[in-house]
Amino acid sequence: MLRTSRFVPYLYLTPAALLLAFTFGYPLIAIFDFSVRRIRGASGPFVGLENYRQVLNDSVFHLSVAHNAQLLLAVPILLGIGLLLAILLYERPRFWPLYRTLLFLPYILAVPLIGVVFSNMLQLNGVINEILRAIGLRALALDWLGSAGLALWSVMGVIIWREVGFGMTLFLARLQSLNEEVTEAARIDGANWWQRAIYVTIPQLRGVIEFYIVVSIITMLAWVFSYVYVMTRGGPGNATIVIEMYLYNFAFRNALPGVASAVAVILFLFTLALTIPLFRLRAQALEEDRT
Repeated sequence: MLRTSRFVPYLYLTPAALLLAFTFGYPLIAIFDFSVRRIRGASGPFVGLENYRQVLNDSVFHLSVAHNAQLLLAVPILLGIGLLLAILLYERPRFWPLYRTLLFLPYILAVPLIGVVFSNMLQLNGVINEILRAIGLRALALDWLGSAGLALWSVMGVIIWREVGFGMTLFLARLQSLNEEVTEAARIDGANWWQRAIYVTIPQLRGVIEFYIVVSIITMLAWVFSYVYVMTRGGPGNATIVIEMYLYNFAFRNALPGVASAVAVILFLFTLALTIPLFRLRAQALEEDRT
């Protein structure tokens, strides 16, 4: 039997580890460095926390944070719809593979494509409003993207429509790996559909649910720029501006990469502050399960 030092496996991993450290570590360090400088070209003079003060004292930044917080309301909606669809498909109704494909299809479409299509559909004279008028619901034909009160909710609706397929597939994959004898025993004991779902099925999805919540929170904080940029450009006014859009404006429109870097650092730390406690709760739950 060939024996090697216990350090040999780490030597094989070293090239990939160094590549990852350079790919992700260097930009992260550079962002922190840029955030404390007034960048002109490739570098600039050190200004300390001035960029952070400018950002934190800006009312538009406060508004963008409030909009991201509003988008977090989509997380429980995505969780609920995804669980419901997964459990319904787990019952294997007729043509369920077709339903699964149709529900997952939006998730594989490019966000810019979805944004362009829905931005045209949701216009005041778009397809959706024309259908509402044709069926006698003219009062519901609203300016979905042109109204400051409706624009962000409309963007959130599009995000939910696209992202729900990921959660559904994730939960369904976990369900299909479970032992069906437990569910069958509950059915024989007289448990109805809701009782089986709440007391038998969902508890077995605890780990996947926690993972999905973390992913959804990160999505709503740091992955909605494409939706907003394509559909509304942050408008009307600043009605749909989010932190990413605020960062983009400083980096490219205002040509102030130092301030944009400060926004990126704040977003990074804010995301960590939300996700680390969730991972700790998950670790505690695993310890409880082992004991």
